[in-house]
Amino acid sequence: MKIFIIDDDNLSLFLTENLLAFVDATHEIKTFLSGTAALELLQTNGKAAVPDIIFLDLNMPVMDGWDFLEALAPLEPSISERYRIYILTSSLNASDTAKSKEYALVSGLIHKPLKLEDVKILVSQ
Repeated sequence: MKIFIIDDDNLSLFLTENLLAFVDATHEIKTFLSGTAALELLQTNGKAAVPDIIFLDLNMPVMDGWDFLEALAPLEPSISERYRIYILTSSLNASDTAKSKEYALVSGLIHKPLKLEDVKILVSQ
């Protein structure tokens, strides 16, 4: 399974990556410190770069999670069946939960820190 983790916080990247590897060491995990870097890879490498799951932080500089989702919108018809996006956030703001439901590409919103039970459920789907 190919997984992208997009988060500007190195500690969050480390924890999420290691939790995923703990559940199944066969995962191919790529980490990105910005949505821009992940988007470039998706746009330039086409189908070869498409992951099964994207874990996306909302609050990042330059391109936040919402901007990343907007940038993916034109690609939605060709990618919506290919992968699932889960928003990872430390925000408890109810408006973030409501806004995440406006994006067909978003499969769910998970509050940080990611838990072992969450990973097991998401990866098994």
